Order: sequence, then C-alpha cells, then structure tokens
Amino acid sequence: MPLPLAGCSSDQGRTDSAAPARDPGEIRTTDRQQISTGGTLRWAVDAAPGTLNVFQPDADEASRRVAGATLPTLFTLDAQGEPKPDEDYLRGAEVTSTEPRQTVVYKLAPKARWNDGRRISAADFRAQWKALRGKNDAYWTARNAGYDRIRTVRKGEGPGEVEVVFNKPYADWRSLFAPLYPKQTMGNPSAFNDGARKKLPASAGPFRVARAGGKGKTVLERDPRWWGSRPKLERIELKPVPQGKRAKALREGEVDLARIDARTAEKIESAGSLGGPGHPHRKGEHGEQGEHADHDTAAAGARRAAKLPKGVRALRKYEVRKAMEPAYTQLALNGASGPLSDERVRRAVARALDRDELASEALHGTGLPDEPLGNHLRMANQDGYKDNSKAVGGKDLDSAQSLLAEAGWETGGGILRGAGRGHGKSGGDGAEGADGPENGAGKSGGKQGQGGPAEPPSGAGKGNVSGVPRFRAEAQAAAVALSPRQLEQVVDRPLSLTTSTTVQRGALLAQAAQARLAAAEESGGKRALSRARSAQTVARDVRAQGREMRLLSTGRAAAVRTKEGKPLALRFVLPDGDNSRRIRATGKRIAGMLNEVGIRTQIKKVPDESYFKDHIAAGEYDLALYSWPASAYPATDARPIYAKPQPAPDGSLLVEQNYTRVGTDKIDQLFERAAGELDEGRRRELMQKADARIWAVAGSLPLHQNGQLVAADRRLVNAGAFGFADPQYEDIGFTRH
Repeated sequence: MPLPLAGCSSDQGRTDSAAPARDPGEIRTTDRQQISTGGTLRWAVDAAPGTLNVFQPDADEASRRVAGATLPTLFTLDAQGEPKPDEDYLRGAEVTSTEPRQTVVYKLAPKARWNDGRRISAADFRAQWKALRGKNDAYWTARNAGYDRIRTVRKGEGPGEVEVVFNKPYADWRSLFAPLYPKQTMGNPSAFNDGARKKLPASAGPFRVARAGGKGKTVLERDPRWWGSRPKLERIELKPVPQGKRAKALREGEVDLARIDARTAEKIESAGSLGGPGHPHRKGEHGEQGEHADHDTAAAGARRAAKLPKGVRALRKYEVRKAMEPAYTQLALNGASGPLSDERVRRAVARALDRDELASEALHGTGLPDEPLGNHLRMANQDGYKDNSKAVGGKDLDSAQSLLAEAGWETGGGILRGAGRGHGKSGGDGAEGADGPENGAGKSGGKQGQGGPAEPPSGAGKGNVSGVPRFRAEAQAAAVALSPRQLEQVVDRPLSLTTSTTVQRGALLAQAAQARLAAAEESGGKRALSRARSAQTVARDVRAQGREMRLLSTGRAAAVRTKEGKPLALRFVLPDGDNSRRIRATGKRIAGMLNEVGIRTQIKKVPDESYFKDHIAAGEYDLALYSWPASAYPATDARPIYAKPQPAPDGSLLVEQNYTRVGTDKIDQLFERAAGELDEGRRRELMQKADARIWAVAGSLPLHQNGQLVAADRRLVNAGAFGFADPQYEDIGFTRH
C-alpha cells in the first residue's frame, strides 16, 4: 500500500548551477573489481526504523532499507521500474496454468537459506500468505492486496519448488513475497506485531541486523552466511538526520550518502567549482601527457581549496547525484461537498492551471526534465507511459469561465451580508488573518498578478456552520464581491488612487476599532462592546474590499464568482514545514492562476505532522498539494487511491486512500479487470483507460514527477539517486582511489 508524501523530502527549488542528469538513476555504476573491500557506509535517513516489519502501518523509509539489505526480494525493480527475478533467490518463476485456476511455481535457488541454516521453503511462503491475507484481525497489517486472492500455498513437485494457487487471476503476482520474512516472524500474531519491531529471528541477505531499536543509528553488518557475491562494505549505518540538519551533517563529514534539498545541492556544486576539480581524472584517461596535466591541475586545485573556508572545503568531498523520483506531486480537489462536488467546477480548476509553468518552476535548475506529468499510473521514465491529460484539457481560461457559468457561478453577483460569517470569533479571525501575505502567485517572474490567497491563523477550528464545513465558511468569509461602482474604479487602473485609499482606510478603521474594543473590554459595558465589535466588522469589510480592488487592479484576476449570494472561495491547505517550501510556492502560483477565473483561495498552513491526519484524511480541505509514490504494480497499488468511496453502516464514508473522495464505478471496474488480466498488453490498455477516466473526473491533477537529489561521497559507487531501481547492497562500496 503506497503512502502519501507531504512536502516530499527533497525541496527541489531553484539551483541554477545544477548539471543535467545523465541517466534515469545516477549511482556511479562501477565494476566490483574496482571497489575496495571493507569500510562503513553512513547513510542518512529521516528517523530510526519504527519497525523492522515493512507490512506494519508504521513502516518507514529506514524499515524498507533494512528489509532490502537483509531479506529476500524475489523480484527487484530496474531503472524503468520493471520487475526482474533476483537470481540469488530464484532459478525461475512463472505462471504454469490458468485453468481451472492461475498457478505460479517459484523455483528457489539451491543455496537460498536463512542465516540460521534452514532452507527457504514453502513454509515461509505459506506463513506470510496467512498473515497478510486479511482473515485474521490479530495481525496488525497495513495491506493485504494480492494475498487475499491466493487460494493455497504448497510445496511444489520438484526440489525447491513452491506452488501458489490463486482464487482468481492476479496479474501483479510478482509483487508478492517482497520482501519474504521467515516463518518465525509471520507464523503468529505476537511475533508479527511485536517481535519483528526491533529484531529479526533470521535473515537471508548480504547483510544482517547488528543493532536496531531506539532512536540511534541502525547498524547492518556483512552476513558471513550469505551465498551470493560477498558485500564490498563491512557495515552500513542508517543514521537518523532530519532534513533540516543534513547540510550541517555534510559539512561536518558525518554522513556519506544523504537525500538533500536544492539549496544544499547548490552549495555542494558551488564548493566543487570554487576550488577547481573536486577529484583527479582516472589514471590513464588522457594518456601520459594527460596524466601530467591532471596532476598539475589537481595540485593547483588543492592549493586553491586550502584557501576556502572550512565548511566549503568539507563539501568538496561530495557530489550531487540526481534522478527522477518514482513519485509525483498532485493537486487534490476534495469532491465530497461544496463547490468541488460539481465536476464542472473541478474541470474549470483544471483548465485554469498552466501545468507547464508549474512543472517548470518546481523543477527549474535541477537538471532534470521539467515537463508536466500526464499520467497517474505510470511515470514519464516508465515503459508504457502515455499522456492522458487531454481527457480534462489543458489551460483554457475561456473554457474554465464557461464551465463555471454552466455550474451557476456568475460574475458580478453580490455576497449576502453575513454569508460565511456566522461562525463566531473563529471565522472573524480567519477573515482578518487574510491581511497577511497577499501575493497569490509567489515570485514567478512577473507571470502572475499580486493578491489572491488569504491566509487565516493556523488555529482555525473545525465543525460546521449552518451546514457548511467551518473550513469552507472561513474561506467564504475572506472573499468579497465588489459593487459595479467599485469595479469601475479599478478595472484597467493598475495605479488606481481609489484602490490605495480603500486599503489605507481599512487599515485606519481596523486600528481605531481595535482601540475601541480594548476600551470597551476595560469598561465592561455590553453596549460599548457590541459597538466596538460592529466597528471591527466594518473595518474588516473595508480591508477585504481593498484587497480585492488591489487584486483586480493587476489585470491578472477576474472578479470573484458568486452563487446564491456566496462567493466561490476554497480552502487551500498546505504544510508549513521547512521542507515544504516548494509545495507552498507551487500552491501560491496555483492560487494566482485560479484568481484569473474568479476563484478565490484561502491558504491555510498547518504543521507537517498534522497535515494528513487532521486535514487530508479527515477531509478538512478543498484544495491540497501532496505527493504519491509511483508503483511497478499500479493495478494493485493505485486502486485504493482512486477507488470510489463507499458508505459505511454508521453513515460515514469509506475512502480507503482516496482522499479526494472522487471516484466512479467504471474506474473501479477497470482496475479490477486490469488486476486479473495476465496479458501485459491488454492490462496496460485497461490502465490507460482507467487513467483517462481519472483525469476526466478531475479529482486528482498530477503536476510533475518529483526530482531526487542525493549528496554522495565522491568515492562511493553503485549508490546515490536510485530512481526506480532497487539498490544492489552487495555492490555498494568505495573506490580504491
């Protein structure tokens, strides 16, 4: 089950000095003969593994790193995200029959053993199937996809063979038993839930767990019982280093490999260029004359480097490796209620966006492709990728305006007094909080106008106001429609004196109202208090009018649309962490684009730790930005993301991972058919049809595939920005020179 990524771990803003990536994954591929034996790789991770069982809900990046180095993965992914059998574990695996039921036979490698000496066998497969099939609630599992389709697991006819029989056809059978745990872990709920959190009773990989648990580093050591190629490294240390502290850890030489943000990448590349070449050419690369020249150049570079500040010199030992990440950023539109429950409004939002510009700005300077992503189910560097975004259409402001008008949202309508304001102090504060940052487009080279997203305080409450969710009522309260006379005063007048006067008047009224309120509270008079609050309301309205006039005076916004006296205003929730700067910048650009068709947004920035639980999963948003990981098995892994929500017996909505609450029966049917289609060509065709329909309903709008920037010690090889590819842990090491 894929997990969403909020404000993904690499903040990929501008780095103009970045060089183009040379291949889908940049890991310094090197023959084993050129790699030293021994050494320790210090690998930065976000946190210590919460569990060593990747099938538990709290499994994380570090959990998966440990599993990849210590446990069997029968099929690993290549750079294009295609599964390939791992010959250290498999002699072969194939579908041997489809009638009366699909049967897969795994032929295990003769040397494949757990490090307790026992052969990997059907008993391990059977235990994992029973634990993950979803029939025993005692197992705290995060997913059962695929395992729930298995009818039985048994010993095959030949030596080392395992036979898996399915109840119904399952195309993604290669995704199963990845990783494979020993039967001691899967055989009973206690071992599954608690025992595997900090230790593994047996493993079967090039490394074994030497130390885990707690908040410190997790240590993996070379396993002497490994039958494959001997690992080049002696140890791997997974060191918890939060993103905000990675630049410091690199300057102090505390890690050898770390995912980084764009600003850190720029510093590393600048450090390498300041002192001359970061490392000499390989010996003999340019012949004898070239070697002398290289020696002189390296010596001169060393002298220049010695004059650099210590922190800059320290960064010269690293280089930036980059790839397209198997993940993408999307704009999510909550279709459960409100304006976005109307497909026409969602499609209007889609056609108001310039996805080319959004992708270009987000990936500018990374040296990676900056094209918008046109598929929910395949990434641009995966086989079978096809741009299906035409199903919803590209940027077309006229079409967006027509769709909004068709849905009943008109320009020039008035807002009923009190619309969206009957929610007490919280709502009033939300509207007044909009007087903060007013640049809805961010700094995007002058392409977007000023004004746009109002920003409420982060403490705005939940609940309903007259049947309207509080978050949406607050967004409506922050929007304002101008009278025809006011519109005449600002249209085509970017330097309008009236606009400036209104803004200043609103500010003065707000100051006077605040002083009046303070005096009323001190006197304790109810009548004075009521008048002071009325004065605050007047000031708030005037300030809102000033903001709207200033927004319209730029020529980059249309008057806010209204329907039944309510403005078309949407709550845009964004994460507030240091690693989410790129997400927030993209959000402001989107807000500026929506202004052009009369849709106003109120941006609410919330702590990263509560972003998904309290807002996305809870449905407390209209618009949101977050990332989804891509998959080699979209028919299985993407199904819960786009499944049509179903009503629960208690009246709630079962959304699985479809946080947009937008889905159709037809999309569900296409996923189900694809999951059971064993012919690869027909399966891909079904997935393309499903993707086109996902685009058409406009609940999820992919913007771009994410970039992956990794700082790596220059001597480190076969590691870095892996992209889709699974690491080959036994081949990672340091070069001899």
